[in-house]
Amino acid sequence: MMRTGTARETRSCRAPDPVGARADPQSFRDAVLRGLSSTPRFIPSLYFYDARGSQIFQRIMALEEYYPTRCEREILERDGERLVACLLERHGTLVDLGAGDGTKTHLLLSRLFQRSPGLSYAPIDVSPSALWDSLSRMATAFPGLHVVPVVGEYAEGLRWLGAREGIGALLVLFLGSNIGNMEREEARGFLRGLRSALRPGDHVLVGFDLLKDRSVLQRAYDDAQGVTAEFNLNLLARMNRELGADFDLSSFAHRATFDPARPAMESWIESLRSQIVTVAGRRFAFAPGELVHTEISCKYREGDITELARSGGFAEVGRFRDRRGWFADALWRVPDRWP
Repeated sequence: MMRTGTARETRSCRAPDPVGARADPQSFRDAVLRGLSSTPRFIPSLYFYDARGSQIFQRIMALEEYYPTRCEREILERDGERLVACLLERHGTLVDLGAGDGTKTHLLLSRLFQRSPGLSYAPIDVSPSALWDSLSRMATAFPGLHVVPVVGEYAEGLRWLGAREGIGALLVLFLGSNIGNMEREEARGFLRGLRSALRPGDHVLVGFDLLKDRSVLQRAYDDAQGVTAEFNLNLLARMNRELGADFDLSSFAHRATFDPARPAMESWIESLRSQIVTVAGRRFAFAPGELVHTEISCKYREGDITELARSGGFAEVGRFRDRRGWFADALWRVPDRWP
């Protein structure tokens, strides 16, 4: 959770202090104990991204099987000028929700930096290590860029930014199919909340992983090298490091399944034997084959994107796809009136 605080601003992205310098360890403990006490068991995917998890995810994005990063990069490289047109030659702020390492955002900032007077960049991420890695890259590429980094969850970060003066027009990025990590009704609620925090004329750019052949999806979420398995099981390793847990990682396995009804890929951690594990002083018994849910990644049809824009109160400006039609970035505008 983001703590209250004020960012120190400079004209360099070397020095500003991010709001809420570190995610609350108590939140991680409470979420884990609540999830492991539930039926079925779950761990929120938010907690994948400690320093180690962020490093592993960088490796996932480089995998041949993991297509979303390459597909979206293709879109941003080809259509970047049209995607940032709302901020060109005007004062405004590029808001990056779930900034990660900022690699794709770099492609859009490069279109804006010299041509948008008074441009600000506001990355928001729950992972301090990922955020600082992004800022380091931006400092080298865009010296003098006005940066307001925020460590925290999206809604809190947007509320904090919305209370500031002089932020200008907003282009909010929600890239990488992060919206796919939400169930459909949750995604609708998130978009309505985002819409309520914005003003007429602001824009959002949302990445959607389109529904495709099941074999392509399966390989992307269960790669041959086992990097995705390492990423998933790092949740247990993180509990060992931070919560005094005693998970034996060799007694658990990564499982990736496809649910055609949603449609969505889902990630699980499976217990391979009967065992008792202690987490934060509490004992949990696992049966052989018992699953702990860790992530959902919804896939979208074209009509789903249209419906989400409408229900969220946005007007669609354009939809941009990679050459294979596997991924789409949808650019939406906040209209003068709620539809």
